Amino acid sequence: MNFWEKITGSDMTREFKIFEKRVKKLPADYQAAWEEINANLWAYTDFTGRNLMPILDRVLGLFEETAADGQRVQEVLGDDIRGFCSALAGEEGAKSIRDKWREQLNNNIAKKLGK
Repeated sequence: MNFWEKITGSDMTREFKIFEKRVKKLPADYQAAWEEINANLWAYTDFTGRNLMPILDRVLGLFEETAADGQRVQEVLGDDIRGFCSALAGEEGAKSIRDKWREQLNNNIAKKLGK
């Protein structure tokens, strides 16, 4: 990855296009679960989102393997996709980017107030 790709995020765009081609080959229930995971997992990203790319790739690999085995997506993920995303991002109660920013803001205010 060169500097320009890192700044513009074109490497991630290219990777997402590959992900989308792979997702289109999956059954409809897996595609719906992918969209939900994709929406829920972004709360646990760093500023760029690059930390989620390997996680998303592994989730997609899991989906491809289990779909090939004939399993339904509910058998793989259960009913709690939000909990699944939380477990992927770290342990239960993993901090989202909003939580990290809130903590940073509170620390900065406490320093300014001399506490």
